[in-house]
Amino acid sequence: MSIDAILIAGPTASGKSALALTLAERLGGVVINADSMQVYRDLRIITARPTPDEEARLPHRLYGHVDAAVNYSVGHYVADARAAIAEARALGRVPVLCGGTGLYFKALTQGLSKVPPVPEEIRGVVREKLERLGPEGLHAELAARDAGEAARLNVRDRLRVARALEVLLTTGRPLAAWHAETEAPVLDGARLVTVFLAPERTALYARIDARFVAMVEAGALDEVRALDARGLDPLLPAMRSHGFPGLLKLLSGEMSRDDAIRKGQQDTRHYAKRQFTWFRHQLPDWPWIAPEQALADLLGRAGVSA
Repeated sequence: MSIDAILIAGPTASGKSALALTLAERLGGVVINADSMQVYRDLRIITARPTPDEEARLPHRLYGHVDAAVNYSVGHYVADARAAIAEARALGRVPVLCGGTGLYFKALTQGLSKVPPVPEEIRGVVREKLERLGPEGLHAELAARDAGEAARLNVRDRLRVARALEVLLTTGRPLAAWHAETEAPVLDGARLVTVFLAPERTALYARIDARFVAMVEAGALDEVRALDARGLDPLLPAMRSHGFPGLLKLLSGEMSRDDAIRKGQQDTRHYAKRQFTWFRHQLPDWPWIAPEQALADLLGRAGVSA
């Protein structure tokens, strides 16, 4: 079978990056990032990006190519991924997309809604309202303008409430109306090899806990310190990476080292649980495979002997 791409998803710390690297080496491929935090150049350690030595083994694309001050959207990602996939094909290489951000995979395979970009001035107005009114007040303002979207969103979900209000103020149309209009997908589902790595939960959570400690010991706190010194908007995606809030409180003296590590571990475990749930409901056709069986399975479905 001639394939367009191999897509490797899974919860954080499930071994996606190592699998993608091994698979791309076997197939003569290019590893393309599909993780919304690993795009930021400021956060190599805390987001578990591939190491410089790993990146040197074969081409890696869309890792660390965005500054933390950028509010990098799914639309930005789809445009960048389209170019990276085209480059891989032009070189005769197989695109191997790897990450845990389900919205990236869904947009690539099912199309992207045509939501226009939000001007910085409107984003600033909404951020000011959030600071002044708090999340409950901002949610109440959204409810007065778009009751349907407000009812769908959690009152405390500041990011999504702000996003819905920004789009409404920019376009005059509810976010749901834009989501009903989608562009053609970048990837053809009939010629894709997809997998969701599904490790046993207890072992995964233990790995998450151990990895977070290793990240702190490897310099994650220095990354947090350097990024905090830039004085960026705390609602920017890069400022909300898993473990970042607790380590920031450690730096400010609001939290002990042990408590900051426990918070980072807990936040990451909760994120992994949400990833399982999201993929089960949003991309139900993707096969779930234990990590130790995935390489042989993917090679077989790509038409290569293991």
